[in-house]
Amino acid sequence: MRTIPKDATICVAMSGGVDSSVAALILKEMGYNLIGITIKTYNYEEIGVQNEHSCCSLEGINDARMVATKLGFPHYVIDLTKEFKREVINYFISDYLDGRTPNPCVMCNRKIKWEALIRKATLLGADFIATGHYARLSFDEGKGRYILMRGVDKSKDQSYALWGLTQESLSKTIFPLGELTKQEVRELASKYGLKIANKPESFEICFVPDNDYVSFLLKNVNGLAERVSGGDIVMDGKVVGKHKGYPFYTIGQRKGLGLALGYPVYVLGIYPETNIIEVGTEDKLYHNALIAGNVNLISVDKVEDGMRVVAKIRYLDEGSPATLENYDDGKIIVKFDSPKRAITPGQSVVFYDGDVVVGGGIIERAIDI
Repeated sequence: MRTIPKDATICVAMSGGVDSSVAALILKEMGYNLIGITIKTYNYEEIGVQNEHSCCSLEGINDARMVATKLGFPHYVIDLTKEFKREVINYFISDYLDGRTPNPCVMCNRKIKWEALIRKATLLGADFIATGHYARLSFDEGKGRYILMRGVDKSKDQSYALWGLTQESLSKTIFPLGELTKQEVRELASKYGLKIANKPESFEICFVPDNDYVSFLLKNVNGLAERVSGGDIVMDGKVVGKHKGYPFYTIGQRKGLGLALGYPVYVLGIYPETNIIEVGTEDKLYHNALIAGNVNLISVDKVEDGMRVVAKIRYLDEGSPATLENYDDGKIIVKFDSPKRAITPGQSVVFYDGDVVVGGGIIERAIDI
């Protein structure tokens, strides 16, 4: 963990889960003055869902307050519902309507859990914010840049979702759990008598219960079903079926297509302007390059053509050797040594140099070079 002045006041982002609670515990044991903040990100009645086990639920707020009280520091709930709707929910809906598959956690991290939270924390007199993410952070004196790295626990590493953080945000960030494993975190929680020590994790999107994004879209976009259902499914230029609505499919999808062709086919393309889904055999899912936009660089201030990295195109992707090249308007071409399966527009591509996060961007489209 980076060196922090002993007289610093640290705002801990507390979800009510074991990770953020232990992050607070570690900093409290180190003698820092703490402020706990739980972010209220959405109103159940507005988006038409309830998810009492999410990080933003009433249960989460109560668990966070309980931990703060036990450890002896103040706890506040900050209402960021307007910002969250504008920056995350609207983006989530818009991307699906544009035929992409969004990653709302990346946007939430940058816009809400960092930029908006830092503004609120500063008003409360905090010098830094701390979170329970499994990632590490250091400062490179030679480069004059903050360096984001994978967490020690590779099975829990969350650096993939943090590529969008700016140097300004990283300068005010602390990751107390970066050097720990999940098991060590739970053991610390048990040792200090925190009731949330064995609280189960939530892997779903906080505002989409059971990861049923189709129901979410249908509830929150008026007339969507009527607008998009019954479009053509096309293979090799021929119509082979009808779909339920183009936003309800993703690149690489095999199940739920409703086709009986005698062999498996997969979603190859989504075309919102014509309401068409393109399918084909698995071999056509492979491409050797992609174009990334909305690029944010962390360990370097610019990409040199020919830069070698390991690139991940989804959270559970182990990463593949690739070369970076500059493209128009600040975009980057990522060329893989071997073709990658199901490169999905809207998802994040993140570049690594060993454990160091070089940067990342949003996948615009797959290409072949």
